[in-house]
Amino acid sequence: MLIDIENLTLTRDKNILKDVNWQVRRGEHWAMLGMNGAGKTALLNAICGYEFPTKGTVRVLGEAFGKYPWQDIRKQIGWVSFSFSEMMHDQLQNIGLEVVLSGKFASIGLHEYPADEDFATARTIMQNLGVDYLEKQPYAHMSQGEKQRLLIGRALMAEPDILLLDEPCNGLDFFAKAQLLHTVEQLAERQETTIIYVTHQVDEILPVFEKTLLIRDGEVFDAGRTDELLTSETLTAFCRAPVQVQHKNGRYVLEVEEEQPL
Repeated sequence: MLIDIENLTLTRDKNILKDVNWQVRRGEHWAMLGMNGAGKTALLNAICGYEFPTKGTVRVLGEAFGKYPWQDIRKQIGWVSFSFSEMMHDQLQNIGLEVVLSGKFASIGLHEYPADEDFATARTIMQNLGVDYLEKQPYAHMSQGEKQRLLIGRALMAEPDILLLDEPCNGLDFFAKAQLLHTVEQLAERQETTIIYVTHQVDEILPVFEKTLLIRDGEVFDAGRTDELLTSETLTAFCRAPVQVQHKNGRYVLEVEEEQPL
């Protein structure tokens, strides 16, 4: 069991998370679906040890939070988010290869000189992600989609057991989004790393994510097989509004039904 969460409650003036139970096994790829403010990022913070549980237990890689040096656990977790991209402002002149290499040292910016094998690993990762052409390009000159793919490469540099992709398509245009989702799909099929893909968009849930966690108002609404949860009936209850879900070419499409006038 990579992630084992039991009765997790997180209170900060109010309950941000309440009685959350969730288990992720090695080799599984999960989507986490929820509206803005549902508690998705708070749950990621709890997994990474940035938030101390008010109640309940968080175990990651077999270790319980509060009973093990969590900085060692964090080294096995890669986290990619749009907000992290914004933290890279001081590294705008770093070239792509340097950005990926910095993941080896869990640093923002490259402050240590990597070994020859590190350079080889970084170049292989960049090639696998289709961003090898960015090796010598300054970070400042990249598109947002290129930055996100490069940051995934940075996270993979540490060979993590868990890769958290926190709304990675946020701010991308339709073409960059399609490119990034293709990259994620290939990554999930090729890597042994367990991927947790966090989103509020149903159409981003790819076939490789066979399990889905539905989170609403800080609570687990449901969790299980994606094909059993992403139905019109379940998502109508989840969204508290009538919706229709269709499955086309391996992807889910959600449409909100118009309310009938009285």
